[in-house]
Amino acid sequence: MIRLVLVDIDGTLYGPKGVPECAWEAAEAARAAGLHLSVCTGRPGRGFAFEYARRLDPKGLHIFENGAVVLGGDGSIHKAERMGFKSYEELVSIARRYGLDLEVYTAEGGYYVEANTPEIRQHETMIGLEAERCDLLELSAQPVRAQFVVRDGPNWQTARAQIAQVGGVELHEATSPGMPGVIFASVTAWHTSKRSSAKWVAAQYGLALAQVAMVGDGENDLELIRASGLGIAMGEAPDSVKQAAYYVVGTVEGCGLAEALRLAREFPQTLGEGEASA
Repeated sequence: MIRLVLVDIDGTLYGPKGVPECAWEAAEAARAAGLHLSVCTGRPGRGFAFEYARRLDPKGLHIFENGAVVLGGDGSIHKAERMGFKSYEELVSIARRYGLDLEVYTAEGGYYVEANTPEIRQHETMIGLEAERCDLLELSAQPVRAQFVVRDGPNWQTARAQIAQVGGVELHEATSPGMPGVIFASVTAWHTSKRSSAKWVAAQYGLALAQVAMVGDGENDLELIRASGLGIAMGEAPDSVKQAAYYVVGTVEGCGLAEALRLAREFPQTLGEGEASA
């Protein structure tokens, strides 16, 4: 049976009007039924994302930074995958070369930028954090994630091709209903992803991925939706995500997460890893 449900934030828990009350009511019912709940997001483990995580499950383990950081409900660091400095230096160089907004995060809660563009300021408001403006090559802590905040176009496509050539890292792209048209291109250390941390978190509860459900809406959720015992796609997910999921539920405003948590509680059988997309 499903024992742990992983919940993406943007487009899954959080929509254009914020988090609907039906999501919190469903989370309380799921915990009462014995399910563990975990946030599984690209957002940092501070600001609104951490508040959401604690409300979702105050005693749970929560995945942030696209898998680079796992925090407890008390804010303690349980797992952190830091980037190599050479790779990080190349990413900063690419951002500067093409004039792209770059955000940098550390496991200890640091949030740094060099730019002060409208997109950066809007993102600060959306995630409930204010970034520190500084030289990104002079940080005192080793980053766990660098994130390009961009709009699609030739400039980004050229830079993206160069990011793909940087050794020791991998790129995951996502969007948010809070900032339509913006791409959040998150770069973490190689083999660091939502899936890798989901497997680690499940093991802390004595579970396999076959006993885990993933609820998401984006391409960066796709790998975990396929690998988990139960993959659930939100109503506004792209077709590639919907086709990989075992269930497709409603939108955020349509209480899709509440529907997903109910389906996870009632799921009748345990599937092997990867079978949910069969």
